[in-house]
Amino acid sequence: MLTNSSKDESQTDPLSEMLRGLRLDGVEYGRFRMKAPWGLSFPAQDAARFHFVAEQGCWLLTPGKEWIRFQPGDALLLPRGVEHALASAPDTETIPFCRCSFMKVCENVFETSGGGAGDETLLFSGSMTFNVDPLHPLLRMMPELMQVHQAAINEPGIPDLLKTMGCEVAMDRVGSGGILARLADVVAASLIRSWVERGCGDASGWIAAARDPEIGRVLAAIHLNPSADWSIEALAKTMRGSRSAFAERFTRVVGETPARYVAQVRMHHARQWLTRDKARIGVVAQRLGYDSEASFSRAFKRIMGVPPSHFRTDTETADDANRIRAVD
Repeated sequence: MLTNSSKDESQTDPLSEMLRGLRLDGVEYGRFRMKAPWGLSFPAQDAARFHFVAEQGCWLLTPGKEWIRFQPGDALLLPRGVEHALASAPDTETIPFCRCSFMKVCENVFETSGGGAGDETLLFSGSMTFNVDPLHPLLRMMPELMQVHQAAINEPGIPDLLKTMGCEVAMDRVGSGGILARLADVVAASLIRSWVERGCGDASGWIAAARDPEIGRVLAAIHLNPSADWSIEALAKTMRGSRSAFAERFTRVVGETPARYVAQVRMHHARQWLTRDKARIGVVAQRLGYDSEASFSRAFKRIMGVPPSHFRTDTETADDANRIRAVD
């Protein structure tokens, strides 16, 4: 008979564990009713973006300038917000979507319509800010485009989620913004899961790591507890393999050495603590287990390209200096 802890460990899939640490800090949600001919271009942005085609098909212009057909029920997630365009037909003239006439429904929610006099396409779109930046290793491993065919069939909850989001918009009740963000969390996680299960045939990078139960378990452990002392031995134990077998397999699947990947995750968390939480450099260094602020600063600059002081404001730096002088 399994104990509760053993049961939980054996039944937890790595993808769920990785997505636990990937949440949304903000969502801008919109509905587009576009009549052919129409074309909208979306510039590159730091935030992620998703599209769901509810009625009538359309075409996607990828960053590689390739037109791809989108059918009703298809969905698209762009984890790093790369430049792209949507149109009623290939080579249709596009305009920046920001030039559309928007009607604000409530906070961070809008509706728009436009185009000609032809068939109408209904799109649900969202701009989503993850709690990590686009260069975070977890997002960087994802492809630029995560296209999900027949999302309405393979993920039947998505249309219901979008309908619920629409109801929240229509009621305009207190707390709607927070509820929309949580619903969008589920939409994003559902699209990622569906893409991993049914996505492209590329068996490397993100999809390989997410599908590999052992490497996936290691990635999940790193992201859930970046401050831990992740030695090669500790990581190999998490994978339940030998040290040499683990290192070779991790590098082959993920594309980077375990030490490099752990360092990247840790320093991206450090940058969050510095910028979002306004933590002092010394506090961050201690939190990550460094013996000194200087050794942490060297490691940070090696990974991020700039010292941690780069993310402190002049006022904060001056306050730190005054505190040091006061102690002296």
